Amino acid sequence: VQLVESGGGLVQAGQSLRLSCAASTSIFSIGVMGWYRQAPGKQRELVASLAKGGNTDYADSLKGRFTISRDNAKNTMFLQMNSLKPEDTAVYYCAAGSSWFRRTDYWGQGTQVTVSA
Repeated sequence: VQLVESGGGLVQAGQSLRLSCAASTSIFSIGVMGWYRQAPGKQRELVASLAKGGNTDYADSLKGRFTISRDNAKNTMFLQMNSLKPEDTAVYYCAAGSSWFRRTDYWGQGTQVTVSA
């Protein structure tokens, strides 16, 4: 499975962005897809995960601002990011896995999100 992210960019604090992750194959059967991010000098961290059954998992600090979704017909996953803050600046990665316990079998190359104050 190849994953390609898009939608990153430079925005001001308070604005919104929507990231997309296009898969090279049907995502209908992919167990879990998710978004992770890595800021400079920090470890990669979970942003949100979405199972094909609909279960979601969000980083506590992002609940209410970020929303994960998937469109099986378009083989694409999305991350809607609202009320962005400078601390959201990071490279955002798409990942896919077979189950809730194997969420990162595949990774995308990442897309940069920069939020200015």
